[in-house]
Amino acid sequence: MSSQENPRENVPAEQDAAHGAVKVADDPFADPGLPAHKPRIQDIDERAAKRSERAVAFLFTLSMLATIAFIASYVIFPVDKIVFIWPIGNVSALNFALGTSLGVALFCIGAGAVHWARTLMSDVEVADDRHAIAAPPEVRAKVMADFAAGAEESAMGRRKLIRTTMFGALALVPLSGVMLLRDLGPLPEKKLRTTLWAKGKQLINMNTNEPLRPEDVVVGSLTFAMPEGLEEDSHDFQKQIAKAALMIVRIQPDDIKDKRELEWSHEGIVAYSKICTHVGCPISLYEQQTHHVLCPCHQSTFDLADGARVIFGPAGHALPQLRIGVNAEGNLEALGDFDEPVGPSFWERG
Repeated sequence: MSSQENPRENVPAEQDAAHGAVKVADDPFADPGLPAHKPRIQDIDERAAKRSERAVAFLFTLSMLATIAFIASYVIFPVDKIVFIWPIGNVSALNFALGTSLGVALFCIGAGAVHWARTLMSDVEVADDRHAIAAPPEVRAKVMADFAAGAEESAMGRRKLIRTTMFGALALVPLSGVMLLRDLGPLPEKKLRTTLWAKGKQLINMNTNEPLRPEDVVVGSLTFAMPEGLEEDSHDFQKQIAKAALMIVRIQPDDIKDKRELEWSHEGIVAYSKICTHVGCPISLYEQQTHHVLCPCHQSTFDLADGARVIFGPAGHALPQLRIGVNAEGNLEALGDFDEPVGPSFWERG
């Protein structure tokens, strides 16, 4: 046998297949061997198609109701309400309602789309040829024709109930994201503009939990206080103390440069917000000789002898001062709330 001869050219087709050889058909675009199409019950029974249509519409409608429930949850449930849900335990009612309603809304849209595709859209498998990437005009025309045929097979035009409810579900779901933007700015109740301090509220020492008296504050000391009635084991303690935290310093009255600061103090005892006006860090460093306080986060420095104005760092404005006095029992008390919102200066841009 010469080197040019094929030793298997005379082997029967059945034996050639047994040896694992692949026969190439004369026509490369012949039938690839797809099984015969079997129609679904929805393809032959319009009543079954109507049932599927109603099922899809029900899922889209349920998505709309869940989206409305998501939005309503913001109004119905307070942030601090805790409920017991078995087997999870104690959870925030608002968080649970938001998560459940949004999950149902998104799931129903997906389930409705899947059920629509599997029962009402065309499921005929079509084998198409591969072509070069650059499509000639006739191919583009074919693509547009296929798109139009697909739109027709989807029954979008004929199934008006599905189309209407789907558009309703898709239109309402983005409102969930809009509601989430609520927490990015001041709330309608102006919760960021006020604190627990009010006229008659005693200054409570955060170390001893006892009312502060003028003689408890010595020159050069730094004391931290919270409003009377705020308990450390309360559910909203962290939220309230984040706005109401107070630092108290006693300065010789002759060293106070700001006239209003002197009027709002008591015998040289000045009370300022502990919350830095840069990004809200707690201020805790005090220099006795200069009466400067320093924020440890970004080194913003405030002069407590001059209205707590900013003398260094990125803070945008002075620390808010709390006007204080002494009540009938001889304890230090607030004579009102801070004269401006505490913390970062969101309100200056409002």
